[in-house]
Amino acid sequence: MSIVHSLQGSCCPRLRVFGWMLLGLICLGVLTRPFEASAWQALQTRQPAMPPNALRPALGQGLVVAVLGGFRTVIADFVWIRINTIWERRDRVTLDAMLRLVTTLSPQTELFWINSARMLAYDVPHWRIREEGGYDQVPQSRQRAIDREQAEQAFVLLQGAREIHPNSARLYLETGQIYLNRLQDEVNAARWFLLASQQPGAPYYAARIYAELLRRQGKQVEAYNYLRHLYRHLPDSPYAQKPIIFDRIRELEALLNMPIGQRFNPAP
Repeated sequence: MSIVHSLQGSCCPRLRVFGWMLLGLICLGVLTRPFEASAWQALQTRQPAMPPNALRPALGQGLVVAVLGGFRTVIADFVWIRINTIWERRDRVTLDAMLRLVTTLSPQTELFWINSARMLAYDVPHWRIREEGGYDQVPQSRQRAIDREQAEQAFVLLQGAREIHPNSARLYLETGQIYLNRLQDEVNAARWFLLASQQPGAPYYAARIYAELLRRQGKQVEAYNYLRHLYRHLPDSPYAQKPIIFDRIRELEALLNMPIGQRFNPAP
């Protein structure tokens, strides 16, 4: 006997209503199942593939994410909020696992990659040095080794980001800034600022910083030739700051004792 027939024979009107509602929900579920499957497939195709072992570092954190499908970006936002709490506690082990998790859940979000790299390259070295006794107790050689170790971790992370965002100037800039600001490595920093300046939509300052780093390395002629070429190809926009570039060209000409007749002519 069907559910409806059994309820029709019942003397309780509430049970009869409940039976019709239950039958309706069952029918609705059957009818919408094909649409549900196609909708989930559409959501999943928008997300980059998640490696099978990508979530291992986060096991034990109470995060069940293997079947989140299209909700990965939403969960990533909650994970990022959690990361801020872990950062405040200076929990290095958990922080590392959660940074890997959030960039796996939402690899299309550049903000996660960049800020994660900054935590690894700038914050964690301070924590490690303090754990070993502080800046007054830890030898300079050991401090530099810690800086290098953490910078390398940030570089690996940013390399993974560039595999997903190969034309992102921001990711190239971040690598260059870590070399410059954290490692005081002007040679490698210059290389990354040049790469950043060559990406679509790169900020104008990337090229100016590259030229300045050439000057600091004593490559005055190379910096001069680069700035001349840069000035010719920049648009007449206030954001390009061509007058600043022109002033630097003149400074280099004076430094190089260049004859007046050989100096740069900005006219076309």
